[in-house]
Amino acid sequence: MELATASDPTPPAALAAITIRRPEREDGATVWQLVADTASLDDNSMYCNLLQCSHFASTCAIAEIDGEVVGWLSGYIAPEHPDTYFVWQVCVAEKARGRGLAKRLINAVLARNVCSGIRRIQSTITSDNRPSWALFGSVAETLDADLVRQPYFRRDDHFAGKHDTEFLVTIGPFERETLPVREVA
Repeated sequence: MELATASDPTPPAALAAITIRRPEREDGATVWQLVADTASLDDNSMYCNLLQCSHFASTCAIAEIDGEVVGWLSGYIAPEHPDTYFVWQVCVAEKARGRGLAKRLINAVLARNVCSGIRRIQSTITSDNRPSWALFGSVAETLDADLVRQPYFRRDDHFAGKHDTEFLVTIGPFERETLPVREVA
C-alpha cells in the first residue's frame, strides 16, 4: 500500500468542504492522473483505474473539493476472505493533505452496506513508508483492533530485487459498531 507523504502547512484551498463518493467510470482517467502526479506512488495503468472506478466502485472512493478530485482510495473485498477489505492504494492531493482524508476515505467505504461483513482490513506497506504506517496505526486504534505485520511480497522472492519488501498489514478483527461512520451510499 502506498500513501503520499503529508505536507506541513494546510493550504487555504484545503479548508474547503470535502465530499466523498463512489467513483464512476468517467473518473478513471482523473484518478490515473492524480496517482501519476503523486511521486511517491506506483502507477497503475489507466485501464486498471477504469476497472477500479467501474467494476470495483462499491469498494473504492473519490474525495472532491468543489468538484475537483483530491483523494482516491482503491480496495476490494478479498475473494477468498469475504470478511476482509484489502486497501490497494490511497492517494491524497497536496492541497487536501493534513485533514485526515485518507482515514476518512477508508471509513466511508467500510460504512457502506457492501462492507457490512468486513471484520478485518489488510494492505501491504514497505517498511520505510511512515505515512502509511501512521495511517493504519490510527485506523487500528480507532477500531480498537490489533495491527499485525509480516513480510508478504519479498524483495528477492517476488520483486526480483527491484522493489522493497511489502509487509502484509492486518487490522482486526473488529466489530462494525466501532466504525466512526455508519451506513453510507
